[in-house]
Amino acid sequence: MDIFKTHILAFISLSIFIVSCGTPDPNKDATGNDELELLEVDPSIITKNMAYKDMIYVPIYSDIYLDELNQKSLLSATLSIRNTSFKDSIFISTIDYYNTSGDKVKTFINNTISLPPMATVNYVIEKKDDTGGSGANFIIELSANSSKVKPLIQAIMIGENGNQAFSFATDGYSIR
Repeated sequence: MDIFKTHILAFISLSIFIVSCGTPDPNKDATGNDELELLEVDPSIITKNMAYKDMIYVPIYSDIYLDELNQKSLLSATLSIRNTSFKDSIFISTIDYYNTSGDKVKTFINNTISLPPMATVNYVIEKKDDTGGSGANFIIELSANSSKVKPLIQAIMIGENGNQAFSFATDGYSIR
């Protein structure tokens, strides 16, 4: 009977271990916090007379067609917002994700976040998330106290087909 109990306890322990070893969310830190929420600031610090205001369009591809049979390959995409200033923070008020049809799929932030000098914030659209489609895009609204800031906003897509992997990048474009 003791061997039976030992096997049951070992099975339960192994089951708990397997369930707890799921794929971690790439958009959360080691303690499970959303990295964007950790950068939230009081929106009252954003004023109408900010020296820099912009709206950036960033195309991404959550899938691409591989051949003449229109077979799709799903891609993971990383949105990267980089503050290239050595002294000025950038305030990001919108990060919205749209699908091929132009419908908003997701809003990534509910409150303004502050991106400190030389900092980067990334957000991952996982490979299994095909809600965006081949014409997906992000709209990012940002501002800063200095007109000299020059953020760098890109998307990096990664995928594979059989034993071959591929990656490519797209740049964000001002649409304001």
